[in-house]
Amino acid sequence: MGDIVAAAWHMLADYAVKMLPGILAAALAYGLLLPRRRRSLASACLLSSCAREAAMLVFWAFCGGMAILTLTPDWFDWRSILAGGVHMPFFMWGTVNLQPFGSYWGTLWSALIVLANVVMFLPFGFFVSLLWRGWRWGRALLLGLAVTGFVECWQLLVGRAFDVDDLLLNTLGILAGCGLYRLLRLAVPGFTARFQVAEAAI
Repeated sequence: MGDIVAAAWHMLADYAVKMLPGILAAALAYGLLLPRRRRSLASACLLSSCAREAAMLVFWAFCGGMAILTLTPDWFDWRSILAGGVHMPFFMWGTVNLQPFGSYWGTLWSALIVLANVVMFLPFGFFVSLLWRGWRWGRALLLGLAVTGFVECWQLLVGRAFDVDDLLLNTLGILAGCGLYRLLRLAVPGFTARFQVAEAAI
């Protein structure tokens, strides 16, 4: 049990380090586009609060990090690249798994992998629901299928795998994020309202 938990923490730490270039690039893009976004909102007589912009920055950074983690080959690691130790093609044909949950039963490690596949996409559903109005279960489901479907198809092109397990679990994660937002809105409606755009006073 202890070895599995230690291995899980080590994997999470390694993933966090791998995500850094994407996080920094997304944060930079957010800062560069912020004046344009503010002008666009002002032209529509809308305001975005500091709380909303802080959450938006976190969401952008998360998306950037996840792009590095999910859209690059398994060998892709900025530390190895900077050290000059990687000489492999970026694009190569991957594998396909269309058997749902064929290898996800019987061990604690498998249960942790299932949980991780759900949790890692939960912020997508949560932040989209928090930052933009009008998200319902149907739209969240379509978002989940679109995002995870694109990721799985892309992974097939970079030597990874199109895995139906990931498609289902990642979509479930986005739905769970939407559900978490709804619970938070019911519990603290005034808090969630701070993260929505508001009409500017005239």
